[in-house]
Amino acid sequence: MDQERFQTGFNNQDETEQQNEEKGSTLIEKIQELGQTNVPQLSQDSTIHCLTIVGQIEGHLQLPPQNKTTKYEHIIPQIVAIEQNPKIEGLLVILNTVGGDVEAGLAISEMLASLSKPTVSIVLGGGHSIGVPIAVSCDYSLIAETATMTIHPIRLTGLVIGVPQTFEYLDKMQDRVVKFVTRHSKVSEQTFKDLMFDKGNLTRDIGTNVVGSEAVEHGLIDEVGGIGQAMGKLNELIELKRARNAAIIQ
Repeated sequence: MDQERFQTGFNNQDETEQQNEEKGSTLIEKIQELGQTNVPQLSQDSTIHCLTIVGQIEGHLQLPPQNKTTKYEHIIPQIVAIEQNPKIEGLLVILNTVGGDVEAGLAISEMLASLSKPTVSIVLGGGHSIGVPIAVSCDYSLIAETATMTIHPIRLTGLVIGVPQTFEYLDKMQDRVVKFVTRHSKVSEQTFKDLMFDKGNLTRDIGTNVVGSEAVEHGLIDEVGGIGQAMGKLNELIELKRARNAAIIQ
């Protein structure tokens, strides 16, 4: 009997040590990922999901480990899960990106644009390069007063064979970006191309850097605002969709 008690006590001690180790590892993960020990919990009543796109958008090639990246193979399954989850009624997309892989950025943009649920995007800090199509892909877009968006032609880095077909490929890819942006925003194709090929705005480069209200004036973004306005607009769109669904049922 004493031996059984000793064995039971030993097992309990092992379980306690294992639980402590798991708690310790979880705590370390929180500190490493978020820089804090307490993680804000999603409210049971919340029907809004927040998707962050930060750093450089990583596509088919893996970027160096010191780069802050958003991997498209992580984002795309999240968007699919958001569409399938009946508890999520709206999506808030927060952007602070320098751009990145063109095809990966366009893939994310197309998926956001085709969601059946209300979507609102907000550019904080920057929404440069291929971040522009992602910003305009949502139902409504906002930009912080100090945030910037860089519009420039598509470039290739690395070894490129200098033949006419290469230029044609780049031109067609660029045309896809232009058409997507003009289709999902109020900017005209000519205005967007003028911004893209402007020679006097960026030093030793072609393109334009627009700040806050300038993006709204050109028709790229719907409104200058912060997180409060973004959440308010998303809740408004969710209520409108609820009303439409209720009318259809009746």
